Amino acid sequence: MPRDGHSTPRPRGVIFDLDGTLADSLEDIASAMNRTLAVHEFPLHPISAYRTFVGEGVRKLVERALPPGTEALRDSFLAAYQADYAEHLLDATRLFPGIPELLDALGAAGVPVGVLSNKSDHPTRRLVDALCGRWTFRGVVGERPGVPRKPDPTSALALADLLGAPPESIAFVGDTGVDMLTARAASMRPVGVLWGFRPKDVLDSGAEAAETSGALARLLGVG
Repeated sequence: MPRDGHSTPRPRGVIFDLDGTLADSLEDIASAMNRTLAVHEFPLHPISAYRTFVGEGVRKLVERALPPGTEALRDSFLAAYQADYAEHLLDATRLFPGIPELLDALGAAGVPVGVLSNKSDHPTRRLVDALCGRWTFRGVVGERPGVPRKPDPTSALALADLLGAPPESIAFVGDTGVDMLTARAASMRPVGVLWGFRPKDVLDSGAEAAETSGALARLLGVG
């Protein structure tokens, strides 16, 4: 398994996961959920717990955060969480160190990029607009009603069309096992980052993995 620093051929496109890959968003997600739990007088969770709560869509996040026996409250609780998060999604969220330089390098090399997240579509677009507005993304896609989320390859393949490259020439970059499964399901090259939410998942997947943004740039042929 190539690891951290070996230069490899440049892909013809790159699709990034958002939370835990491009953006360090865990604090804002956890804080919004804990505020919503507190309003409902439910137990709170340490920020570290949210590393395993996120990554499979907002409904799964709510299911994992709520205590047992609260199934009937999930829809109203979800709405309350989304309202809180919408007001605070940029309180502490920032791009990870080195990501601006990586995006600069990909742009200079003419490599088209996109984002595919299991975060709901609207906050996904808001975060990318706010944090990545000076770069061009061919497509930015979050979880949408009626469209299967990752690891289903449907949205990844649609993004490949927007990037104008065949799936097998695209690198899919993410921080969880879900991302690595998505890449393989779409016949893309899985590339993991180890600074995100679930590095053990990435290592266990057998995918190429980068410990730093510089190492990721080398794996993507622009470093």
